[in-house]
Amino acid sequence: MSSEAALVGVRRRFARHMDTKPRVAIVAASLDIVGGQGVQAQSLVGALRREGYRISFVSINPRFPPGLRWLRRIRYARTVANELLYVPSLAQLAAADIVHVFSASYWSFLLAPAPAILAGRLLNRRVVLHYHSGEAEDHLAHWRSRVHPWLRLADEIVVPSGYLAGIFARHGYDATVIENVIDVSRFGYRERRPLRPRLLSTRNLEPHYGLDIIIRAFAEIHRDRRDATLTIAGCGTEESRLRRLAASVAPASVRFAGKIPPDGMPNLYAESDLFLNASTIDNQPVSLLEAFASGLPVISTPTGDIRAMLENGQAGVLVPPNDPRAMAAAVMTVLNDPAPALAKARRARRTLDRHTWPAVRDEWSAVYARGQRHGASRVQLRTERL
Repeated sequence: MSSEAALVGVRRRFARHMDTKPRVAIVAASLDIVGGQGVQAQSLVGALRREGYRISFVSINPRFPPGLRWLRRIRYARTVANELLYVPSLAQLAAADIVHVFSASYWSFLLAPAPAILAGRLLNRRVVLHYHSGEAEDHLAHWRSRVHPWLRLADEIVVPSGYLAGIFARHGYDATVIENVIDVSRFGYRERRPLRPRLLSTRNLEPHYGLDIIIRAFAEIHRDRRDATLTIAGCGTEESRLRRLAASVAPASVRFAGKIPPDGMPNLYAESDLFLNASTIDNQPVSLLEAFASGLPVISTPTGDIRAMLENGQAGVLVPPNDPRAMAAAVMTVLNDPAPALAKARRARRTLDRHTWPAVRDEWSAVYARGQRHGASRVQLRTERL
């Protein structure tokens, strides 16, 4: 083949490359793990496919074969077994142009995102690290050699909030902010008139989500409002302790709903009237966005990006962390005079305009297009060599 013919072939491949949307491999938790990252990953997968992107999904928690499922009950054994299934699955990244890796922090970071980042780089793919953890400050400050070399391997870091972008900036990284998204159409917005004492929490049962604070606050509320109920949806390591605490304060009025699949969440919000959150570590929780979409007034601690989400108290009620009395007082104030809280809920619903897919579509397209330009430059280099 002559050099001229080879040049024509390369240029045609270059043109096809520029006309075709990239193949994106999304590496994230599946919905078998309850949490906002899994929900966000599946929302992104669906939206990108509708836009014409060729999407593959690599689960960081692959399902165990039937004969090995018992290993899930053994703490360290399940981690080893999971890695033995997960790491080989990263071979799928070879079929992608862009490796989009969802990330938490600490050991989860080393076990899931780090291998995907390394595999992406070894395969010469563009790597986008999508970091979500509210524990970023401590993670970046104290894990040093266990986190920074991996962060430097990523071609781009994307975070869902200005709060996280600020943390990354303090540690020397530029991070692109793209907000979490929610399909508002799945949730039926209605104004709570009358506002009943039907309280809801949908955070996982882990220490930093402060479910004990909510239960202690509910004990005070229940003394004044015997018709009050509290529904707790989620699962986690604190479940036994929290059940004992609830049984000691208002056993007939606290319901543990357990793990609720995403399709069941709209009904849970529809049945409730007030959303409570007492987290001490957080970022931009999807559960608050779902409460906004459903019309529930929100009472929350100002942790992570939540202060910004609630517009410094204009789109919800802010209470100090680790203070059940303050939370109980805020709930009673809202129940006794609901009009201000309902106005805040209406304002919160309007903030969701920036959390819809149309609002972030172009931002994700820009992130992926930078990868296309990177790939195109390699084609151009080969052209010049010819």
